[in-house]
Amino acid sequence: MVLTTFINEIHYDNDGTDIGEFIEIAGLSGTNLTGWRIILYNGANGLVYDTTNLSGSIPNQNNGLGTVVVNYATNGIQNGSPDGIALVDNNNNVLQFLSYEGSFTAIDGVAAGLTSTNIGVQESSSTPIGFSLQLTGDGTVYSDFTWTGPIANTSGAINTGQSFGGVVNPATPVINEFVFDHTGSDIFEYVEIFGNANTDYSNFSLLQIEGDSNSPGTIDSVYTLGTTNSNGFWTTGFLSNVFENGTVTLLLVENFTGNIGFDLDTNNDGTLDLTPWGNLVDSVAVSDGGTGDLIYTNVVLTPGFDGVSFKVGGASRIPNGQDTDTVNDWTRNDFDGEGIAGLPGSPQEGEALNTPGATNELVEITPPPPEIIPIYQIQGAGHTSSFVGQSVTTQGIVTAMASNGFYLQSPTDDGNIATSEGIFVFAGSNFSPSFAVGDSLQVQGTVSEFLPGNNSQNLSITQLVNPTITPLANSLGQISPTIIGNGGRIPPTSIIEDDNFTSFDPLNDGIDFYESLEGMLVQVNDTLVVAPTNNFGEIWLVGDNGTNATGINNREGITISEDDFNPERIQIDDGLFAGGSPTVNVGDSLGNVTGVVSYNFGNYEVLPTVAPTVQGGTLVKETTILTPTTDQLTVASYNVENLDPNDNDGDTDIADGRFTAIAEQIVNNLKTPDIIALQEVQDNDGSVNSNIVDASLTYQTLIDAIVDAGGPRYEFADIPPIDDQSGGQPGANIRVGYLYNPNRVDLIEESLTRIEDPNLADGNAFENSRNPLAATFVFNEQEVTLVNNHFASKGGSSPLFGSVQPPINGSVDQRIEQAQVVNNFVSNILGSNPDANAIVLGDLNEFQFFSPLEILQQTLNNLTFSLPENERYSYIFEGNSQQLDHILVSDNLLNSAEFDIVHINSQFADQTSDHDPLLARFNLAPIFNEITGTFRRDILNGTDGNDRILGLGGADRIAAGKGNDMIIGGNGVDVLSGGEGNNIFVYETLGDGFDFIVDFNPSKDRIDFSQILANPNYGSSTPFEDYIFLSSSGGNTMVEIDPNGDIVSSSQKLMVVLQGVNLGNLSPNNFIL
Repeated sequence: MVLTTFINEIHYDNDGTDIGEFIEIAGLSGTNLTGWRIILYNGANGLVYDTTNLSGSIPNQNNGLGTVVVNYATNGIQNGSPDGIALVDNNNNVLQFLSYEGSFTAIDGVAAGLTSTNIGVQESSSTPIGFSLQLTGDGTVYSDFTWTGPIANTSGAINTGQSFGGVVNPATPVINEFVFDHTGSDIFEYVEIFGNANTDYSNFSLLQIEGDSNSPGTIDSVYTLGTTNSNGFWTTGFLSNVFENGTVTLLLVENFTGNIGFDLDTNNDGTLDLTPWGNLVDSVAVSDGGTGDLIYTNVVLTPGFDGVSFKVGGASRIPNGQDTDTVNDWTRNDFDGEGIAGLPGSPQEGEALNTPGATNELVEITPPPPEIIPIYQIQGAGHTSSFVGQSVTTQGIVTAMASNGFYLQSPTDDGNIATSEGIFVFAGSNFSPSFAVGDSLQVQGTVSEFLPGNNSQNLSITQLVNPTITPLANSLGQISPTIIGNGGRIPPTSIIEDDNFTSFDPLNDGIDFYESLEGMLVQVNDTLVVAPTNNFGEIWLVGDNGTNATGINNREGITISEDDFNPERIQIDDGLFAGGSPTVNVGDSLGNVTGVVSYNFGNYEVLPTVAPTVQGGTLVKETTILTPTTDQLTVASYNVENLDPNDNDGDTDIADGRFTAIAEQIVNNLKTPDIIALQEVQDNDGSVNSNIVDASLTYQTLIDAIVDAGGPRYEFADIPPIDDQSGGQPGANIRVGYLYNPNRVDLIEESLTRIEDPNLADGNAFENSRNPLAATFVFNEQEVTLVNNHFASKGGSSPLFGSVQPPINGSVDQRIEQAQVVNNFVSNILGSNPDANAIVLGDLNEFQFFSPLEILQQTLNNLTFSLPENERYSYIFEGNSQQLDHILVSDNLLNSAEFDIVHINSQFADQTSDHDPLLARFNLAPIFNEITGTFRRDILNGTDGNDRILGLGGADRIAAGKGNDMIIGGNGVDVLSGGEGNNIFVYETLGDGFDFIVDFNPSKDRIDFSQILANPNYGSSTPFEDYIFLSSSGGNTMVEIDPNGDIVSSSQKLMVVLQGVNLGNLSPNNFIL
């Protein structure tokens, strides 16, 4: 096969990332490539991996031939061993099936069954960038050339060492062009023959055969050919009204012996009865569709043969001499005569010029310069563009580069703050730019609205897709970032969206404010971090050190309130710079941050163009001042975030030190609360999906860690959930439970109750959620009932900056039902005893101003409200400090209640849990029978109840009874007996010693030196080690105290002799210091 259109140049591999890959096609100028394809084949499996559809025509670059280039994305063409390329024409013919680095057989696609031809040269991973494989030599068809390379590429031009020898002339002459009809009078009719150059064709004749129904088959005219010119053309010259405007057939014959007027179709049946010639060389017909008209060739140009409904006035073979004996060889000429002097011409794209005696050419219309649509007009004053789906051309300056595109911004501001001057240009995953930040570009692309995650609750990003990028010769200038904050545009500080998108109000609505900056280069100065770096590398902050922000708390976070969810906070993400976001805590700073505004995962964000630098803050983890005392009970709530001891279930709480860290927090930061309500306790094997629901190992591991950290040995209270019914991680059987210090409180075992929904007719309030756990504890002979909760999560909530306004509060209806059940439970307790001590606490997954909490607050008092509004937070989500954990108390506990949110997690990147624990302290002094002696020697006996016995002065003998007693011997050498209960022996001054305690029980009795150590002389953080001295003598234990608090004193003050007590049975837990 003689190939006049062929693959001329290839680039597929180079040093480093493969860039600038392309395939070049060469062929006769005017060849219409519409419908042609380049198909890439994988040589490893013989399958197609890419198809590119061609269009347009081949230009005339040299002697009637030219080249067309198809560019590919980075790494778009495979690197061989081997791989192949098929060139397929518009009739689905495989003209070439070439390969490099070997040969193979295609097994699918149009080339299936064909074996590729190896071009014999190849590129490699060391080929210099800008090189290619090329055909070299002189000629006009593929076989005239030889492959060479790699050498410097000549993409879009004639190759190095290559020349095109001119137009390919046919072996025999053909009818190449004709005009029978044109605008006005037909005085420029002609027929062109194309053959070998300077060749005498006088033995050939051109016949015009009548086709109209009145005289079909009649020879209307005969033209004897002459000698072609140097380019192979011969024409009839311009003729006037010679050729029929109806149905006519042109025959090119050799050795004609007939005459004008001969009827070649004597019986008018469309078949030539007479053929007065030696050879029929070529033919073409034009039909006007008349009834009864006849034609005498298979190649008929009818009205509409090319999609145009009008009768053909003239036509050209494109390219010259193409002869497949089909209408595809022909292209309609411009009817108004473009190319002929004297005719007006009105060429249309897809037509041919009138070129008698010259190379045939397609009309090429140079389009007018595109209308430049400014970016602010594309963006418009709203969340979506009015140009969606339209192709637009705009200009701007590159402000930032992403892996899949770039940000473009106009240097011209339209003066309307509602319209953004920036836009993202999406270029695809193989984006390999040849330009840089600061370059001026013209971009033509289609406007689209990209929906992140294809989630309808997100807002969309206006962008340009399928871009055609043209660098501008003249710079448009520079882009200065828009300041968000002082000296620029100050964001709204309370309203995110208040009109459900019925108006666009960037002055007052935060969601509109950031939309008006979408795609623009911005700068945030003097940043203040308001949330630690999260798992996605996102950092939330405010500008200007928070001076324009509302809700800044005393630890430099930003707290929500009922009418303010802080639209001024800004998310920083790491999408544009290498290395990931730095690790920060609340109160740190990133200095001044410059980047572009985008949107993802429900939030607007600024993408810095360079990695920010951290300026560390001074925030430290809090330690509570609410410690347990003789008369004060401390109660904590702590969500320990999916805690379990199985390091083989996908998380490693033990190896990561979480048990140790939580234990140290309980001992050092929470000061060993008397009762700890825990949430998110998992079963013994964690998220392993077994039938295990027991969590005793989880609790015991934490209890042991608390002891190791220097705390008391807590006990736990728990009712396991039904397997896989409590939500959370599948298989983990998350639940709520208690730790309690048995040296301080007693659990009434029969009080432990899992609260159920009593009315299942409307569904189970605790379906796929945690049942509350109620328990009653006794402290100082007073009962306190706790209800520990972990309400349904906010999963399913829509974003604050989302398309649904107001945002959906996920699972709020279930939390309302749960709150109602708990409220009814507590109401029953208080209905029986209005003075009952009741506490509802835990992770309620709700804010204090929403319905679930409002239900509980009808009956109980939320200690959250004891704090200033901006200090009400135990959790940080998307930069907002907020209160999800609560302690609510009955009226009897309210007046003495003290409340502390101990901020040790939520504000720090190294958080042990994502929640901060809560702590409350209540005055619950024991109710004693008061027994008071004199300043003389007394014998005092207690009762069976709780006694408070004061010996005052003198050597007293005091015997308490069966209750939990407090014994204060006072001055003098006293002999003391605590009796059966949990007893406390109180020493108020150094002068109260020394005494003899005859029945001290180390498992339940304690000695209180706290009033002595309250003296300013004492101040050690380890008072037991520094001030208390124990020694054995004759089976007794001597208890001495440092009399002056200097730690190094050599003389100690003997305070008490514990008769019959082994020194080894005592511990710091036996002392109140």
